[in-house]
Amino acid sequence: MRERQADLEALDVRVAVVTFDRPFLCRAYIEETGIEWPLLIDETRGLYRAYGMLRASFMDVWGPASWLAYVRELRKGQGLRRAGADVMQRGGDVLIDPGGIVRLHHVGRGPADRPDVEKIINVVMPAAIQG
Repeated sequence: MRERQADLEALDVRVAVVTFDRPFLCRAYIEETGIEWPLLIDETRGLYRAYGMLRASFMDVWGPASWLAYVRELRKGQGLRRAGADVMQRGGDVLIDPGGIVRLHHVGRGPADRPDVEKIINVVMPAAIQG
């Protein structure tokens, strides 16, 4: 997603990262990754539950799709990061428009399951043209 940050900014897309990890782990993550987006902490996981991001199965987290994603990251020169407090917590992506309407709601099956940034741009593009 960071590779397309300029495109997202041009479309006036604001990105925020939500985690449930403790603040000291969040600080380490920011230092390690260099992300510039706001990082919000949802320690009670209320937002996760509200968007249906519950617990993943063992195979979702440790199955072939995850290993393939790790290999792809290594090929791109990305190092693997230490897991947070709960590797079984599902993640996802939610795109909310300025009017509060959810335009994209993706619950990941595991760490490797993320929508392509192109999909996000394709959702935003029509609204940007009309706006």
